Amino acid sequence: MGELFCGPGGLACGAINAHIAEAPEFKIVHEWANDYDSDTCDTYFRNICNKDESLRNTVICQDVHTLDIESLSQIDALAFGFPCNDFSVVGEQKGINGKYGPLYTYGIRTLRKFHPMWFLAENVGGIKSANEGKTFEKIKAEMRAAGYRIYPNLYKFEEYGIPQARHRVIIVGIREDLPFEFKIPSTKNYNLKTCKEAIENPPIQSDATNNELTAQSKSVVERLKYIKPGENAFTANLPDDLKLNVKGAKISQIYKRLDPEKPAYTVTGSGGGGTHIYHWSENRALTNRERARLQTFPDDFVFEGSKESVRKQIGMAVPCAGAQIIFEAILKTFAGIPYDSMDANI
Repeated sequence: MGELFCGPGGLACGAINAHIAEAPEFKIVHEWANDYDSDTCDTYFRNICNKDESLRNTVICQDVHTLDIESLSQIDALAFGFPCNDFSVVGEQKGINGKYGPLYTYGIRTLRKFHPMWFLAENVGGIKSANEGKTFEKIKAEMRAAGYRIYPNLYKFEEYGIPQARHRVIIVGIREDLPFEFKIPSTKNYNLKTCKEAIENPPIQSDATNNELTAQSKSVVERLKYIKPGENAFTANLPDDLKLNVKGAKISQIYKRLDPEKPAYTVTGSGGGGTHIYHWSENRALTNRERARLQTFPDDFVFEGSKESVRKQIGMAVPCAGAQIIFEAILKTFAGIPYDSMDANI
């Protein structure tokens, strides 16, 4: 598998751990990956390539605009979680007209170059409505024109046992000359997992990496004392001196505490201005390791870079366990092994 916009390795972690008990010979192995951020690439190399120096050159740290796709090695599969900034419902949602909107075309170009057997493309749910829905239709049309039957779906990862409400559009494509039909994996075999269970069971070891506490100012600590689990700075009953002087839209995740009885709200790459994720009972933001737990990264997955860089990497990733479920469904499709499925929702 090759990967564009690979991030720290959420998709890749799910891919290399995907397995089928009935057909262990069906598996996914890393061929190459690309991202423009050096910390992200260092994280990917450390964890997905196990710091194997013979694989150093397979993690290409370069802006995709200047990436020489023609020089990449042949692949059987492609994954690309193309940047979502212009499709997110938080922001201007410029869609195809934004800086990041056209980046999906590099995935299309790679499909046309290598004609892999299948691909997986990922983006935020807001892509469906960008440019009045025209962007999503254009992307799907170009995937079909590249020679693929496509299977888009809005995956609500909390319904697959991921301890986080994270909704992402994922399109699986299978080359049209192949006789396989992908089906959306069913959610019926998964139970809801709370954020408290994910963070506390098992306990995070005291010497765990990426587990530094964030220094909280006195005013933030005081504000959190008045915010109950599930509340934010605007729904809590705050004293006047601790209220935020905000006009216009009031983002619900500002100083929002987790509800320990529910999955977490969406983990993002931001962190300033009260957008850290806040513990349900302790007056503090979560550590990066706790955030990584919500993204289902294993505790031995070590993120490279500063604390702020690590926070962004975790926020941009696809939950490993969620990705693994989809990759295993793809492997079963090619192995001819039936699995519980459901109708697509888009």
